[in-house]
Amino acid sequence: MSIPRPFFDRAAELREEPGVIDRLRDDPRSRVIVVREGRVRVLDSALVRVAPDAVGEATWALLGRDADGAVLLLAAAPPETDALDAAPDEIWLGLRDLGGRIDAGESEVLVGAVALAGWLRDAPFCPTCGGGTELRQAGWSRRCLVCGREHFPRTDPAVIVAVESADGERLLLGANANWGGRMYSCFAGFTEAGESLESTVHREIEEESGVRLSDVRYVSSQAWPFPRSLMVGFRAVVEDEAAARADGEEIIDVRWFTRDEIGSALAGEGPVGLPGPASIARALIVQWYEERA
Repeated sequence: MSIPRPFFDRAAELREEPGVIDRLRDDPRSRVIVVREGRVRVLDSALVRVAPDAVGEATWALLGRDADGAVLLLAAAPPETDALDAAPDEIWLGLRDLGGRIDAGESEVLVGAVALAGWLRDAPFCPTCGGGTELRQAGWSRRCLVCGREHFPRTDPAVIVAVESADGERLLLGANANWGGRMYSCFAGFTEAGESLESTVHREIEEESGVRLSDVRYVSSQAWPFPRSLMVGFRAVVEDEAAARADGEEIIDVRWFTRDEIGSALAGEGPVGLPGPASIARALIVQWYEERA
């Protein structure tokens, strides 16, 4: 399987340059993505980029280079900053709101900006001793001013799996208790300490749906900044379809869906709701559906 190159250049070679953030904030060619409470400004289905001097109070970091090579900065703004009020035709939206309205390159910028802004906002103190920290590496690390330890943005790996019948004609989905039975999706769960992704797939699916798997294969991954996940997508085939049952806690129902039912749900015509277009869960479902549609 061919692995596509990233759309976004993170310009990691600039991070160690002393005073790089101040230099780039003074450069009129630099552009800024402002993130406020996990949301960005959007105009005509594109992320709004502003000049550094248009930004008020914020915590700054280097995102990378834009598609045309211009340096792109992050400004993590506090809530309700008057200096960043949007123009009448601009709105603030998050990843779930935007869905498929922006292209893959813009989505990569958005996810990186939201994830890094969340870390800048939520991790100002050393988790080892509680001391204050100073930002380093252009916003990509923190050094404790008390014990000297260095800390980096955390990413929590999780698996998400599209489970299909032995003949490939049905898909097993589950309804999470948090959704109140209104939506069905692929099964997912976090990797535990000392556990491989492959082991996580088998454990989580058996725990949540009661089935054992064969023919597990990797599909793709998606950074998901809620708050700091990396969703690793798989497809798998069940060994015994009749064993499917909900765990009754996290998953309140499991159900086998035919290809026609999935097609109707993707079109918004029922019988159930499916994940939104921004999620890897929907991508896995669509991939399965389109193979034989």
